[in-house]
Amino acid sequence: MPFQPSDPQPRAGITAVGSLLPAEVLSSDSLQREVARRSGLTLPPTLLRQATGIVSRRVAGPEVYASTLAVGAARRALDAAGLGPLDIDLLLFASASRDMVEPATAHIVQAELGSRAHALDVTNACNSFVNGIDLARSMIMAGRARRALVVTGETPSRAVRKDPADAAGFRSGFAGYTFGDAGAAVVVEAVERGGILDVDTETHSEHWEVGGIPGGGSRHPRGDEYTYFRGDGHELRGVFEKVGTAVIDRTLHRTGMDWDGFAKVLVHQVTVPYLERFAELTGVPAGKLVVTVPELGNVASASIGVQLDRVFSELEPGDRVLFVGLGGGISIMTMVWEKS
Repeated sequence: MPFQPSDPQPRAGITAVGSLLPAEVLSSDSLQREVARRSGLTLPPTLLRQATGIVSRRVAGPEVYASTLAVGAARRALDAAGLGPLDIDLLLFASASRDMVEPATAHIVQAELGSRAHALDVTNACNSFVNGIDLARSMIMAGRARRALVVTGETPSRAVRKDPADAAGFRSGFAGYTFGDAGAAVVVEAVERGGILDVDTETHSEHWEVGGIPGGGSRHPRGDEYTYFRGDGHELRGVFEKVGTAVIDRTLHRTGMDWDGFAKVLVHQVTVPYLERFAELTGVPAGKLVVTVPELGNVASASIGVQLDRVFSELEPGDRVLFVGLGGGISIMTMVWEKS
């Protein structure tokens, strides 16, 4: 029997969504030429495009910050919901990127929006946005918030190393060449039917050193060298392949659903080969996916929000969508959401 939440439990769901992309488009071929010019390395033609399947990405200009993208997406989500900034009482900036170490970027977003909500940051690499939606749902169901705005603004292109000293440096920073920038936002509030039906997580923190941006914290508070993304993309992919499908299998088993039960499957997208491997391992039909990575690259935690914005108006009440978040650290999260 298809999964149905027991009544009359309170429910919370996503009622509006918005996203924002920076105007500047950077192709993989242009990025590769810049890296080759600044590093002096001789790279095979179209290496970045062929290895990642990423044709282009959007990049934020010097005066565009993580909060800028989040605010733009938030205004679109509020407009879609017919709400104003004072209609929300919880604002979560849920993103891997941020404007600065302190204060929380949520306050910068709030000041720009003109809201008066309880405001805080949620950060868990590329899983931040889905984690933020889950936290908003939990606080609404606990009676501690009435209506939440969950926003992300991702600017990982700031952490791309364009002047590696040698081939080893190029390989160490290669995962960063997948990055693009984007913002996304959702309104989360109580709903009478549907909403967020199921959440599950899988965390394997013993792999936290596989990749990341080490600077800005107590380990490396200063030094430009620590502000670039470092990681082994192959090792990261291997870890996700080793542990990643169990949580999806549990979700399908627990809810009694199969892929036909989902209108769409939104998964964090790193590269095209990575996405193809995900489909191969899980068996999700290609037509269920909303593929953005060739056009936008890896936009970190904004990935699922941007995908949701692209299909939200096409979904009918009762349609169910599976979110699959993947984040460095590492963590995996599933969320089953039904449009109200």
